[in-house]
Amino acid sequence: MPFREAMEAKYRDILAKYIEEQKESTLYLAQKFSRKSIENQVTPEEIISLHKMILQEMYPEMPTYVTHSFDLLLEIMLGYGFAYREHQSLRHQQKELRSEIEIAANVQHTLLDTKIPVVDGLDIGAISVPARLMNGDYYNFVQDENQCISIAIADVIGKGIPAALCMSMIKYAMDSLPGYRNEPSVLLENLNHVVEQNVDPSMFVTMFYGIYNHEHHLFSYASAGHEPGFFYDGKKKGFTEITARGLMLGIDKKTKYTQYEKKIEPGDMIILLSDGVTECRTSEGFVEKDTLLTYIDKYLHLSAQEIVNRIYKDLEQLQNFQLRDDFTLIILKRSV
Repeated sequence: MPFREAMEAKYRDILAKYIEEQKESTLYLAQKFSRKSIENQVTPEEIISLHKMILQEMYPEMPTYVTHSFDLLLEIMLGYGFAYREHQSLRHQQKELRSEIEIAANVQHTLLDTKIPVVDGLDIGAISVPARLMNGDYYNFVQDENQCISIAIADVIGKGIPAALCMSMIKYAMDSLPGYRNEPSVLLENLNHVVEQNVDPSMFVTMFYGIYNHEHHLFSYASAGHEPGFFYDGKKKGFTEITARGLMLGIDKKTKYTQYEKKIEPGDMIILLSDGVTECRTSEGFVEKDTLLTYIDKYLHLSAQEIVNRIYKDLEQLQNFQLRDDFTLIILKRSV
């Protein structure tokens, strides 16, 4: 039996039952009929027309004013029908868009995926969680044959697909500059040219790039307007902000970047982050940096990966489990 005929017969049966005896079980059948009608894109005006037709068949002597009242209701519901169909169309488009974004997010994760190096005497932990499906933060590790580890952390000013595409470009631009990997300032200058020439003028990128020389335990680094991280002094048991200044990537192609160096002793830590960490917001305002450092200090006895995981969970809880910005935190902890 064609769907329309089956629908008419089903509705006729429900209506007759409810007129005869007003039971909850019949109302439940009406709810199931409604859901089925929605699934099959039956419009409100079609239901009203069906209701009117069946009543006229059941009660041929039905007063004309009742019939006229259905005509008026039908005319009113035409507008609802148009709105309903538009709503269904938008829902379908939204589902398609979300599906495409999920695919893009998976591709981005594959393209930007990086492995945390395993080095004797150096404990490394990293976490990066997007506020939405696509991540506007980026971090990367590269370990060379001399056990030197390069660390990059970047943030695109913006969110969503454009920011994610920009990050993919940054990653592959870095891969094409292996000769500058040991010179943070020069690498940033070259990346700055790439961003200035290829990224929309309204979009800027902040980046911190450093290289850890495992033989000499020397950390060389430079920053392009990125959120300053922290050094932890194992002997003094205190934190200091990483001093590194530089213009964001993409503003001026002639920008030069200053390179800095820091000796890392046993018990010292390097803490790198995106502004999604320091700009966590609660109902009382932004989370202070002192609060963040208190959390880090509380978990000093744990491994680097456990520290970043615990801090993420704590700050997520402070925000009622709603990230407002992409969250990236990296910790390098020298043990010997």
